[in-house]
Amino acid sequence: MGFSAPHTGGVRSSRRRCSTRSSQGVHVSSSESPADLVFVGGPVFTVDPARSWATAVAVRAGRIVAVGHERDVRALIGAGTEVVDLAGRLLLPGFQDAHVHPVFGGTTMRQCDLHALESGPEYVAAVAEHARNHPEPRWITGGGWSMEAFPGGAPTKDLLDAVVPDRPVALPNRDGHGMWVNSRALEEAGITRDTPDPFDGRIERDEHGEPTGMLQEGAASLVHAVIPAPTAAELADGLLAGQAYLHSFGITAWQDAWVGSMAGRGDNFGTYLDAAASGALTARVSAALWWEREAGLEQLELFRQRRAEAEAVGGRLRASSIKIMLDGVAENHTAALLDPYLDGCGCATDNRGLTFVDPDKLGLYVTELDAAGFHVHFHALGDRAVRLGLDAIEQARRTNGPGGRHHLAHLQVVHPDDIKRFRQLGATANIQPLWAAHEPQMDELTIPFLGEQRSAWQYPFGSLSRAGATIAAGSDWSVSSPNPMLGIHVAVNRVEPGLSAEQFAAAPVFYPAERLELGQVIAAYTAGTAYVNHLDAVSGSIEVGKYADLVVLDRDPFDGPAHEIGDAAVLHTFVEGALVHTAE
Repeated sequence: MGFSAPHTGGVRSSRRRCSTRSSQGVHVSSSESPADLVFVGGPVFTVDPARSWATAVAVRAGRIVAVGHERDVRALIGAGTEVVDLAGRLLLPGFQDAHVHPVFGGTTMRQCDLHALESGPEYVAAVAEHARNHPEPRWITGGGWSMEAFPGGAPTKDLLDAVVPDRPVALPNRDGHGMWVNSRALEEAGITRDTPDPFDGRIERDEHGEPTGMLQEGAASLVHAVIPAPTAAELADGLLAGQAYLHSFGITAWQDAWVGSMAGRGDNFGTYLDAAASGALTARVSAALWWEREAGLEQLELFRQRRAEAEAVGGRLRASSIKIMLDGVAENHTAALLDPYLDGCGCATDNRGLTFVDPDKLGLYVTELDAAGFHVHFHALGDRAVRLGLDAIEQARRTNGPGGRHHLAHLQVVHPDDIKRFRQLGATANIQPLWAAHEPQMDELTIPFLGEQRSAWQYPFGSLSRAGATIAAGSDWSVSSPNPMLGIHVAVNRVEPGLSAEQFAAAPVFYPAERLELGQVIAAYTAGTAYVNHLDAVSGSIEVGKYADLVVLDRDPFDGPAHEIGDAAVLHTFVEGALVHTAE
């Protein structure tokens, strides 16, 4: 395998994208036997502590044995060495996703998958076509529709009843915080006008009190409870499909942000165990074990058991993280805010969103998890949820001292007073950069209901970085694309990817002070996520002794215009020097 196309980079066009290219001296392991794989003709962005550059890398037995220049690795090239000419394309450490759902994303790809569509009529037509092509299943499941396609972000059962009147249909939206159902699904779940809203959700109703077919947050669990769970074979197929998809974007490791039993979706922990034991798991996976919202510390014994089971199978799976979901999302007004949401006229309402875990007990839970050696992965989207998570970490630090690598994901609205606390508490900011741009869901369903001041507190990547926070990055796929280059593009530009040069120049920047430099964001998707996954000793950078988890891009985005960052594609993905994806 080799590359022959010439390097076609352009002039660096953005100061914030620059990274000093001081090439490091060669580092070579003690053995001088031939390498299995050698990359030459860099650039190589090592993402080591110095953020240094090289032009050649050598790999032996799955580990990196040399980093430097071609003259330095020449002695390691033998008759059986595979030599890859990068031809000016960029070599990086394998990307790592700090918050993703591969099993559920993969199973959705096998169901009524709406992610590639954009409008209400397209969704309805796709459901009708899926029903015609799949007459056997009693339920139609899948999902991936976008809220901005419907007035107020809430489609109704009538649209689904018109095309599938005889079978229940249950379709979560892209962010997974709401579900669109038809009348048959409501009947199966026993949801009527007399059904009360659960503590952690809301049944949308019409002016007569009748359910409309839109279920927010925990209300969707009423339907999930009656959907037949996928079989073990279906979950295994979903994991392999999701894994292959993530490898195609250069992702070699991830943290699955929901591992455990889910009503209507099965228990994916066993799926990971089986894949790790059989060798089918080619990625490195940190399983974030799901904290049941209405339960307490009695769950700790199950967590210990599952952590031990993951350790027993060895390989690439670990289960030492716990996922605690603190709130919902801003666009359906369930993210937990310090001050109320506004209404359509800009006046304060009485709604501050939802908290899914008792705030008075959260600190105790996190303290005990920390003492037991677990690392808490919070879903914290609103400023009240972020503060609750930080307060809980502070309580754990006071009681236990420094310890767990706790991290808060999403961070859509962060009060300025809490920015500095990330560094002070050793809490990692787990960002999903792709969302930090002007698009319909932001401009129509979020900003008007947050107001001008709070809107400016959204996705404060630059502020967190300047305050010294450790930053990891992820996608939340299948909520949004898992392609790291798209997220990197938005973090650098705060403008949506896919625009022409003219469109890009005219596009409004989403709070420009919160932009990051290109090197910073790549580090978040590699070294930063390796840190929260406890993989930083063996991956996340290109250094001698680390695993050869590597990705080759089709270009060097440091040398191209800013609006083309998101266009960079993955040519090859390696795990321990073995090719797990190639675009050729």
